[in-house]
Amino acid sequence: MDTLSDSLMLGLDDLVADVAYARRHEDLGRLALLCYCELRPWARQAREERLAELTWALSTRATPGSRELFLRRVDVVIEELEGICCRAGRTVTAELLVDARTH
Repeated sequence: MDTLSDSLMLGLDDLVADVAYARRHEDLGRLALLCYCELRPWARQAREERLAELTWALSTRATPGSRELFLRRVDVVIEELEGICCRAGRTVTAELLVDARTH
Protein backbone atom coordinates (compact mmCIF):
# COMPACT_ATOMS: atom_id res chain seq x y z
CA MET A 1 0.00 0.00 0.00
CA ASP A 2 1.20 3.47 -0.78
CA THR A 3 1.35 5.84 2.15
CA LEU A 4 -2.07 7.31 2.75
CA SER A 5 -2.48 11.07 2.67
CA ASP A 6 -3.59 12.87 5.80
CA SER A 7 -7.12 13.27 4.45
CA LEU A 8 -7.35 9.56 3.59
CA MET A 9 -6.05 8.68 7.06
CA LEU A 10 -8.67 10.89 8.70
CA GLY A 11 -11.31 9.40 6.45
CA LEU A 12 -10.17 5.91 7.44
CA ASP A 13 -10.47 6.76 11.12
CA ASP A 14 -13.96 8.18 10.63
CA LEU A 15 -15.09 5.19 8.60
CA VAL A 16 -13.77 2.73 11.15
CA ALA A 17 -15.66 4.50 13.93
CA ASP A 18 -18.89 4.44 11.91
CA VAL A 19 -18.50 0.82 10.82
CA ALA A 20 -17.57 -0.37 14.32
CA TYR A 21 -20.60 1.37 15.84
CA ALA A 22 -23.00 0.01 13.21
CA ARG A 23 -21.58 -3.53 13.48
CA ARG A 24 -21.67 -3.53 17.27
CA HIS A 25 -25.36 -2.55 17.11
CA GLU A 26 -26.07 -4.88 14.15
CA ASP A 27 -27.56 -1.96 12.21
CA LEU A 28 -27.91 -3.70 8.86
CA GLY A 29 -29.21 -0.68 6.96
CA ARG A 30 -26.39 1.53 8.19
CA LEU A 31 -23.81 -1.17 7.39
CA ALA A 32 -25.13 -1.53 3.84
CA LEU A 33 -25.10 2.24 3.37
CA LEU A 34 -21.58 2.59 4.77
CA CYS A 35 -20.24 -0.20 2.58
CA TYR A 36 -21.58 1.16 -0.67
CA CYS A 37 -21.66 4.92 -0.16
CA GLU A 38 -18.68 5.46 2.13
CA LEU A 39 -16.25 2.53 2.15
CA ARG A 40 -16.30 1.84 -1.57
CA PRO A 41 -15.48 5.42 -2.66
CA TRP A 42 -12.80 5.66 0.05
CA ALA A 43 -11.28 2.34 -1.06
CA ARG A 44 -11.17 3.44 -4.68
CA GLN A 45 -9.54 6.74 -3.77
CA ALA A 46 -7.00 4.95 -1.54
CA ARG A 47 -6.40 2.34 -4.27
CA GLU A 48 -7.50 -0.46 -1.97
CA GLU A 49 -8.93 -2.60 -4.75
CA ARG A 50 -9.79 -5.64 -2.62
CA LEU A 51 -11.93 -3.54 -0.27
CA ALA A 52 -13.59 -1.83 -3.23
CA GLU A 53 -14.39 -5.23 -4.77
CA LEU A 54 -15.79 -6.63 -1.52
CA THR A 55 -18.05 -3.64 -0.95
CA TRP A 56 -19.22 -3.73 -4.57
CA ALA A 57 -20.04 -7.44 -4.31
CA LEU A 58 -21.89 -6.90 -1.03
CA SER A 59 -24.04 -4.27 -2.69
CA THR A 60 -24.70 -6.00 -6.02
CA ARG A 61 -25.03 -9.68 -5.16
CA ALA A 62 -28.37 -11.22 -4.29
CA THR A 63 -29.68 -10.24 -0.89
CA PRO A 64 -28.68 -12.83 1.70
CA GLY A 65 -31.50 -14.94 3.07
CA SER A 66 -30.80 -14.15 6.69
CA ARG A 67 -29.48 -11.49 9.01
CA GLU A 68 -26.61 -13.79 10.04
CA LEU A 69 -25.50 -14.35 6.45
CA PHE A 70 -25.49 -10.62 5.76
CA LEU A 71 -23.43 -9.99 8.90
CA ARG A 72 -20.96 -12.69 7.84
CA ARG A 73 -20.53 -10.94 4.49
CA VAL A 74 -20.06 -7.62 6.26
CA ASP A 75 -17.49 -9.23 8.55
CA VAL A 76 -15.40 -10.18 5.50
CA VAL A 77 -15.42 -6.51 4.50
CA ILE A 78 -14.51 -5.51 8.06
CA GLU A 79 -11.62 -8.00 8.14
CA GLU A 80 -10.20 -6.40 5.00
CA LEU A 81 -10.61 -2.97 6.60
CA GLU A 82 -8.76 -4.26 9.68
CA GLY A 83 -5.85 -5.28 7.46
CA ILE A 84 -5.77 -1.84 5.87
CA CYS A 85 -5.68 -0.24 9.31
CA CYS A 86 -2.78 -2.47 10.37
CA ARG A 87 -0.82 -1.71 7.19
CA ALA A 88 -1.42 2.00 7.79
CA GLY A 89 -0.07 1.71 11.34
CA ARG A 90 -3.51 2.17 12.92
CA THR A 91 -3.46 -0.92 15.16
CA VAL A 92 -5.71 0.60 17.82
CA THR A 93 -8.24 1.45 15.12
CA ALA A 94 -8.05 -2.13 13.82
CA GLU A 95 -8.72 -3.40 17.34
CA LEU A 96 -11.97 -1.39 17.41
CA LEU A 97 -13.14 -3.34 14.38
CA VAL A 98 -12.12 -6.69 15.86
CA ASP A 99 -14.00 -5.84 19.03
CA ALA A 100 -17.12 -4.82 17.07
CA ARG A 101 -17.09 -8.08 15.10
CA THR A 102 -16.55 -10.39 18.04
CA HIS A 103 -18.88 -8.89 20.66
